[in-house]
Amino acid sequence: MRLKDRVAIITGSARGIGRGFAEAYVREGATVAIADINLAAAEACAKAIGPQAFAVHMDVSKLESINKAVDEVVAKAGHIDILVNNAALFDMAPIVDISEASYNKLFSINVYGVLFTMQAVAKHMIARGKGGKIINMASQAGRRGEALVGVYCATKATVISLTQSAGLNLIQHGINVNAMAPGVVDGEHWDHVDSMFAKYENRPLGEKKKIVGAGVPIGRMATPKDLEGMAIFLASSGSDYIVSQTYNVDGGQWMS
Repeated sequence: MRLKDRVAIITGSARGIGRGFAEAYVREGATVAIADINLAAAEACAKAIGPQAFAVHMDVSKLESINKAVDEVVAKAGHIDILVNNAALFDMAPIVDISEASYNKLFSINVYGVLFTMQAVAKHMIARGKGGKIINMASQAGRRGEALVGVYCATKATVISLTQSAGLNLIQHGINVNAMAPGVVDGEHWDHVDSMFAKYENRPLGEKKKIVGAGVPIGRMATPKDLEGMAIFLASSGSDYIVSQTYNVDGGQWMS
């Protein structure tokens, strides 16, 4: 088991990709804190996964909540070896229709949350003196602009940049910071995205999702399971010599 006796905290992990990572980490021997703004959902998720998972409330848009959650995980599990910054929000609109509220909300979760959760966990890792692994969830949307997705693309581009800076800064403490850039991942998230494209591109529900899936070189949208291998690798000793990189896990949609 590649993560035996490690302790991981995964933000936004009560469902979707984050839950998939939590299940995979537990299978690899880790203890996992299911950190989510929805504590009831996090508790249900942890119960379903088993005794190696436990729930903690975390609102990544609030520093007090981040610090409290990190302290709670350390108190319960003893330490933190792995952080996955997975919590994120999506919104879209033409440039002339972007609202200040939408901008602030996306940056508060997708950027502020990543930066200050990294900070809180890194402080603990530095004090412990045994290094650690930090994995930030970027996106193919962070590799380029998209006509209707300006703010979300900007937040994910910032995640890639923060990963580079944090990786260069924290490797002196034995903390490897890297990121993953998924492409289109099927699930509740993309059902929401599809409905927004239906609104702005005047399409029937489901049409954009079908077109996007067909456009992936591998021939389909990803599932959370398709991302697990990279998430495990970046959390394991196999990635000890990897610093500040963002890996595309997107079925061939972006080459870099």
